[in-house]
Amino acid sequence: MVVVRAFEALRPADKLAEKVACLPYDVLNSAEARELAKDNPYSFFHIDKAEIDLPADLSPYDPLVYQKAASNLAEFLAKGWLQKETTPLLYLYELTMMGRSQTGLVATTAIEDYVNGKIKKHEFTRPEKEVDRINHILACDANTSPIFLSYRENAALQQVMTAWQEQHEPVYDFESYHDVQHRVWVIDDPKVVTQLTEGFAKVPALYIADGHHRTESAVKVGLQKRQEGQASTESEYFLSILFPDNQLAIWEYNRVLNVPIPADFLEQLQEAFTVVATGEKKAAAQGQIQMLLAGTWYTLTIKDSVLPADVVGRLDVSVLQTQVFEKIFGIMDIRTDKRIDFVGGIRGPEELERLTARDDWNLAFAMYPTQMADLLNVADAGEIMPPKSTWFEPKLLSGLFLHDLETR
Repeated sequence: MVVVRAFEALRPADKLAEKVACLPYDVLNSAEARELAKDNPYSFFHIDKAEIDLPADLSPYDPLVYQKAASNLAEFLAKGWLQKETTPLLYLYELTMMGRSQTGLVATTAIEDYVNGKIKKHEFTRPEKEVDRINHILACDANTSPIFLSYRENAALQQVMTAWQEQHEPVYDFESYHDVQHRVWVIDDPKVVTQLTEGFAKVPALYIADGHHRTESAVKVGLQKRQEGQASTESEYFLSILFPDNQLAIWEYNRVLNVPIPADFLEQLQEAFTVVATGEKKAAAQGQIQMLLAGTWYTLTIKDSVLPADVVGRLDVSVLQTQVFEKIFGIMDIRTDKRIDFVGGIRGPEELERLTARDDWNLAFAMYPTQMADLLNVADAGEIMPPKSTWFEPKLLSGLFLHDLETR
């Protein structure tokens, strides 16, 4: 059973939310953030990617960047652009994209639940990315970006949250990147807060949908605070937004390669796939992968004979990895090999066509999205998915909620 807890959020003044909120720090580079924030002093990029306020040739991991993040956060608070609640509350955060809505509960979750395996992961993390967020959290003494968690659908919890939405007005309501509507409700009734926290105490597990590096970093900071005797009540928890699994959509995470193409490449593929030049750009079902080679789209259908029994090995991304990337091209570690890159499905197959029309890449694969059931089953089995198996849309915006660790 898991701990879900109300907290005193740092959040934007009601009329500033749209100006403050920004995309997560890890979905765009420094130059893109600098451009988006150049005419907006309220942008949370000034805190989450503070290098935009420093010389462009400075490393985004320079200690000055973290110092600037902390000073910018202090300035936002001093000017009232961000304000701290005076009592612990919960929040509802609804995102609507292309007519589909998902509503998450904004709360803090327990470091101990992650340590004990009640908050489950499905990806490995990279140490250098952890260090970046650890330094950022330590400098700001706050979780500045929420962790995107999921849980198996719970009708009783959903009924409480839906009723609150229907009976109250949102404090934030605006459209942002990719025409996504963002709405936030404050749950300030102690009885409802208790109802939800006690309801989640009966939930057996939470699952990291997106934000593995943020989770590892937040947990390591909390454990470090303990070890150094600087722990507070708040540093034992980290900022999370919890969504029921049935409301979430995983998009495909596509691949592009720059590799020598063997003369018998299509014949080699036929050992594991049926290969047909169909012209179709998007996979229609699990077990199908679309391949773009020399301007032609092929449908690769995975043969049953190469499907392993385990939950990870059967994933489309795993079969592609073992049967094509490793066997044909010798790409053993897709996290570090420079011959491969990844393209979020929101960019569409047209982005694969654009990339392969240049000299950088000559082969592309458009995947069928990994399903939420696969993610939960892999996490429940204590297994790890291949890197870049999932791409969630819409993205949770940063800057709408911060969690003060209160260790200073």
